[in-house]
Amino acid sequence: MISLGWRGTDSQWHHFGKAYIFLAALATPLVLSVHSVVSWDFAMAIVPGWHATIFAPYFVAGAIFSGVAMVITLVVPIRKIFGLEAYLTTKHFDAMAKLCLLTSLIVLYAYLSEFFLAWYSGEEIERTAFWNRLFGDYWWATWTMLVCNGFVPIMLWFRRIRHSIPALFVISIFINIGMWFERYVIVVTSLHHEYEPFAWGIYRPSLTEMASWWVASVGLASGSSSSLDSCRLSLSLNSRKSFLRLHGKRQGRPIDG
Repeated sequence: MISLGWRGTDSQWHHFGKAYIFLAALATPLVLSVHSVVSWDFAMAIVPGWHATIFAPYFVAGAIFSGVAMVITLVVPIRKIFGLEAYLTTKHFDAMAKLCLLTSLIVLYAYLSEFFLAWYSGEEIERTAFWNRLFGDYWWATWTMLVCNGFVPIMLWFRRIRHSIPALFVISIFINIGMWFERYVIVVTSLHHEYEPFAWGIYRPSLTEMASWWVASVGLASGSSSSLDSCRLSLSLNSRKSFLRLHGKRQGRPIDG
């Protein structure tokens, strides 16, 4: 449906290329501004575990980190289903893996900075909040976040791992899980043990909340399947000339770039 009316004419390719560049230029500042504003919504609160100036770069790096991981998760099956191995090579996956590695180090640095500053500040409520994250009722969520986002991506230092498509797919799944638990840790562990003892409690999701999570997951899967045509169109824009050259060589005809 997205490619309805597409004929592959020079005029359509020209307009598509201009729109592609415009949207890419528009999306970059949006990523920086949106995630910075969201992080400041947390940082301006006095809730223990939220009141931190590092939240803006921390959230931006986390958004790029999880975004690249999700791209790998979606592109690996798309590459296999549509036979795009000639266009999506190990060179592209190597570049995405390096970006994942870089942003994972930034995110891990932010995690360690939070724990260090909570200890160094001398504020008992901050120390208690972060100690509670590591060893309290939600220790399992915090350690899942740390392992998936901080330690699993360390394997991307190795070139053999970066050039292994199955390994990258598995690592991207771990990163997606870890980033989900990061949001869970930030929200739940800070609110369940705040300043007022009468508000302390253990959060247990209701059936309605779990159903909404399931619906959101189904919506994500549906949205990704509906975007396959546009993904293939984008790939065609970047690889059309190389395909024509390859086809021309097979036919014994020179093809101009």
